[in-house]
Amino acid sequence: MRTSTRHPSKLSIVGAGAVGTSLAYAALIRDSAQVISLYDIATKKVDAEVKDLAHGTQFTNSVVMGGDDISVVKDSSIVIITAGAKQKPGQTRLDLAATNAKILASMMPQLVEQAPDALYVLVTNPCDVLTVVAQKVSGLPTAQVLSTGTLLDTSRLRYLIARKAQVAQPNVHSMIVGEHGDSEFPLWSSATISSVPIRDWTVAGERVFTQPVLDGLAHEAAFAAYEVIEGKGATNYAIGLAGARLVEALLSPTRSVLPVSSVLDGYYDISGVALSLPTLVSEHGVDRVVEAPMSADEVSLLHASAERIRETVASVGF
Repeated sequence: MRTSTRHPSKLSIVGAGAVGTSLAYAALIRDSAQVISLYDIATKKVDAEVKDLAHGTQFTNSVVMGGDDISVVKDSSIVIITAGAKQKPGQTRLDLAATNAKILASMMPQLVEQAPDALYVLVTNPCDVLTVVAQKVSGLPTAQVLSTGTLLDTSRLRYLIARKAQVAQPNVHSMIVGEHGDSEFPLWSSATISSVPIRDWTVAGERVFTQPVLDGLAHEAAFAAYEVIEGKGATNYAIGLAGARLVEALLSPTRSVLPVSSVLDGYYDISGVALSLPTLVSEHGVDRVVEAPMSADEVSLLHASAERIRETVASVGF
C-alpha cells in the first residue's frame, strides 16, 4: 500500500486539450490540490494554457505550473491522463481503443519514471480499456490505477432523476455501473430518493418512475455525451468537475464511495477487466470495490459489459 500523500499535494494533468484544461480550471477554482501542473507536447498550446490559468491565481490558493517537458509531472500525488485522440461525432468510445492504447503504452513508463508513487487516473476514452492497459504496462498495483469511469454518467443520471422527482440532487441515491460506454446501466434495484425506493416515489400522488420512464432516463444518461459532442465537438465542463471531485477524494485520508473504474479480481466472478462499480477511494487509491447488491438481471448486464471490455482489450493486443 502507498504511504500517505506527500505535501504539498500535486495534481498533474496530461493533455492540454478541452478536457485537460477544463479539469485544471475546475481543480484550480475548487482548490482541489495545492499545485496543479499541466503537461502536453504541444509547446505553444500548453504554455498559453498555463499562463492563462496562472494569471488567475491571485484569486485561488493553488500554484500553477507546466510545460512540454515530462519532468513537470515529477513527484505528483495524482496524474490524470486526458491525452489521446478525441471522440468524433458518430464514434463510440471503443472505436478509439487501438489509437489511444498505443499512445498510452508509450507514455506510461515515462510518467511512472517521474512519479512512481502517484495515483494514475484515466480520463481518455475508452477509459476502462485504457485502465487495464495502463496497469499492465506500468506494473503498478491495481489500487494505484483507476479511471473516472461512470462518475460523470452517474452525475448525469442523478440530475435527470432529481428534475423528474422535483427534489434536490443530494436526495437522489443512484449509480450507473459497468463500462463507461454503451453497455453501462443503472442499479435500479437499489436506487432511492431519500430512503424511498425509486419505483415507489410519487409526485402529486402518482408514481413517476415506471419502467418506461426508467428505461428512458438510463438511455438519456448513457448517450448524453453523443448529443453534446454533436453540438459542440467535445464534453469538457462536466468531466472537469467530476475529475476535480475525484482528485479531492484521492487526496483525502477519509474514504469516499464513488463509481469509478479499476481492474477487478473476482467481483461477481469477473477478473482482469476494469469496470465502474461503487468503490472506496482515498489517498491510498482504490481501497476496496464494494460488492453492491444486484438483481439477477443486473449481474447479467455486468457480465455482458465485462465481455465488451475483455474483447476490446484483446483486440488491441493486451
